[in-house]
Amino acid sequence: MITLVRHAEVEERYLSCYNGHIDIGLSKRGHEQAKALAEHFESNRFDAVYCSDLIRARETLSPIPLSAAPNFTNQLREKSWGRHEGKTFDEIKMMENEGYESFDQWLALLDGEDMKAYTDRIGHFFTAFLPAQEYENVLIVTHAGVVRSLMSILRKIPIEEAFGIQFGYANYVVVDTDTWQYGPVICPV
Repeated sequence: MITLVRHAEVEERYLSCYNGHIDIGLSKRGHEQAKALAEHFESNRFDAVYCSDLIRARETLSPIPLSAAPNFTNQLREKSWGRHEGKTFDEIKMMENEGYESFDQWLALLDGEDMKAYTDRIGHFFTAFLPAQEYENVLIVTHAGVVRSLMSILRKIPIEEAFGIQFGYANYVVVDTDTWQYGPVICPV
């Protein structure tokens, strides 16, 4: 079993932004969400823990009681948005003097990590690296885009459809690695 947790709420200045690889911390509310997650997972025993190496994921993981040492990795980072990182949708429209016409057009407008390279990175971590490990119950703290990309891979749905799935701060989903099916998105806080 894999429990995939999206990091808690980020600093207010970065809410509703394309944050990508910006290394930002949690808001006051985010720290409260992280503590609530810790209480929620108090009785869980994870025999492996993987976490994005970015501060917002590390701060979310920090209060969770662990029975295994965490592994911090850049393989679980959000997609890089290049020079658009830290900007809102409206700021990017003004910056580029272009509006949203379609998902593909918008992705082409944004720079940073190529979407195929990003989804390949996520796919490799979950379908090649992780299954090669011998764990029963894994906790992963990462980003919404990573979880949505995995949902796209597992359900064989277009990435555009997966990116439309609501997955709020401090939400999580459990994936059964025997069937690679996932349950409902859970909002414990």
